[in-house]
Amino acid sequence: MTAPSVQTIVEQFLATSPWEAAASLLGLAYLLLAVRRNLLCWLCAFISTSIYIALFLQAALYMQVLLNMFYLVMAVYGFIDWRRGRTESGDVRIESWTVNQHARVAVLVIIASVLNGWALAHWTDSPAPYLDSFVTWGSIVTTWMVARRIIENWLYWIVVDGVAAWLYFSQGLLATTVLFIIYLGIVVRGYFVWRREQALQSKPAVAAPST
Repeated sequence: MTAPSVQTIVEQFLATSPWEAAASLLGLAYLLLAVRRNLLCWLCAFISTSIYIALFLQAALYMQVLLNMFYLVMAVYGFIDWRRGRTESGDVRIESWTVNQHARVAVLVIIASVLNGWALAHWTDSPAPYLDSFVTWGSIVTTWMVARRIIENWLYWIVVDGVAAWLYFSQGLLATTVLFIIYLGIVVRGYFVWRREQALQSKPAVAAPST
């Protein structure tokens, strides 16, 4: 696949639709709010993914359409789970997975991506069946981790967002590509912010002095 020229990139970026720009900005707002564990992140996610469903239908990225339908459900679930999973101080509680859990998930994502990619390559006109499938299954797992407040979600997103950025770039979705490049920087920060907060949550509460 030949990469677009600089002139083509500029022309495509200038031709970005208002809908794609809005979806990108809302997606950015979602991630920034998620780093701060703010419940409003799920409202931004719901609206952004609703727009992306229409955009990916036009681009024939069918797995991305299904992925964003999943995101709609996760936006509702994540809002509910974050309201329930709070510490005594009212902050969203951060959890972790074991090494075995991560290993099982990684194997399942790889298998699902290969099988799904093969099916898209043979039965649809998808321009990037295997990349589309990997981004989809990787994002499904990682979004579930965010909704369940699993700290390692940020490490998963580094891989998934990097692949997604190339996928969208190759299909001329320039505003979305820029968004995912920005995501890469934010998710690194998100991991360290959550790790610091998790360390604070693990400390025993200091009892108030008796009077």
